[in-house]
Amino acid sequence: MIKKIKMPKQAGWLLPGLQVKRWFALIFVGAVLMTVGILILFDLKPIYNTMQFIQQIATQISTEWLAFGIVMIGAAIFFKGWQKTNLSILDIEEDRNNDVLLENLYKRRKLNRGPRIVAVGGTGLSMLLSGAKNITNNLTAIVSVGDDGGSSGRLREEMGILPPGDIRHCITALADDEDLVNKLFKYRFKNGEGLEGHSFGNLFLTALYDITGDMVSAVRASSRVLSIRGRVLPATLDDMKLVAEMEDGRIIHGESTIPEAHGKIKRLFTEPANCKALPDVIQAIREAELIILGPGSLYTSVIPNLLVREISEEIIKSKAKKIYVCNIMTQPGETDNYTVSDHLKALIQHAGSNKIVDAVLVNDYLPENLAGKYQEAGSYPVKLDVPEVKKLGIKIFAKKLIQDSKEGLVRHSSTRVARAVYYWFKKQQKKSSGFFK
Repeated sequence: MIKKIKMPKQAGWLLPGLQVKRWFALIFVGAVLMTVGILILFDLKPIYNTMQFIQQIATQISTEWLAFGIVMIGAAIFFKGWQKTNLSILDIEEDRNNDVLLENLYKRRKLNRGPRIVAVGGTGLSMLLSGAKNITNNLTAIVSVGDDGGSSGRLREEMGILPPGDIRHCITALADDEDLVNKLFKYRFKNGEGLEGHSFGNLFLTALYDITGDMVSAVRASSRVLSIRGRVLPATLDDMKLVAEMEDGRIIHGESTIPEAHGKIKRLFTEPANCKALPDVIQAIREAELIILGPGSLYTSVIPNLLVREISEEIIKSKAKKIYVCNIMTQPGETDNYTVSDHLKALIQHAGSNKIVDAVLVNDYLPENLAGKYQEAGSYPVKLDVPEVKKLGIKIFAKKLIQDSKEGLVRHSSTRVARAVYYWFKKQQKKSSGFFK
């Protein structure tokens, strides 16, 4: 059995990846040069006298050991002073927060070198972001703005702003202290004229919108306040409203009413028809190394982003690795009886190309005691029809993606989904570089 060696706390500052050792060396060299320069300038002789003293001691002790001891003592004193200076500047108590500072510094440096990821979706996007923020800080969430129900819908009608609901969820997911921000932003006022039913997070974004003048500036301001990792961008600043044409000929207006129509959706479109993409969104897609679609409501969360033509065109043209995270269960009134290939066909139809994704990530595990509430609601596991998916020229990547649940509930695990996507991405990178032949 290999004995684990415990590293001294102070040695943590010398770990690879912190990017502080180079500055330590620079400070050390600068200090030595300044000292020598001052001694020469004032014609001081302490070095000569010191060397004579050292020679006398050296007759009793080995010169090599004496030099080593002096260097180590000097380095220890210098390092301690340098460390204390940094902690003082950062206003951090060493004993209590030193470990946290080191951990956060190391994590930030590592995440800053992570891949450039663009995640596209709506309701289910926050789950993905919660896991992806532990892989990279170079993360951009592109969020659908078609929501017209609940608190978001009321604010949209009364204040004329983009619906803040899905944006709020994404900001919360990317916050460092996710639990606290989640509790705060989810808080709903139970009474009060005009306040009842509104979430604090929606009102917070609405207030910032009123102060800054537009939703993009409001999101940026909230991101700075909450120190989120990555950034959140609305797909468009246009007042986009969803319209569904059903197979029976009905035309259904509004995201919240589409699932209530209880029919099969033939196609989805927007009013106005040609919504313009945010320039930052286009730039993020062009710079992306990995693009993730979903998970979330297929027709009311994921596809609405693709209806902004510039977005779908840029994703199709992109050389980034592209993967769709398929829903685990069908959604009543929206994807009844849909298989994995049905989900993909809907994406391809509305994007106009099967190059919208390279692969689909599917869940390959379900609890034996699947909760009865799903069947009662008309929701069933999405069937993986391998032959049909292969006909579309899309690769299949299957992993266990759900949280463990004794109650038989089916929920995506943010950690498992993020790890699966990242594993697939790294594997594709190796293939592209010729590692696999």
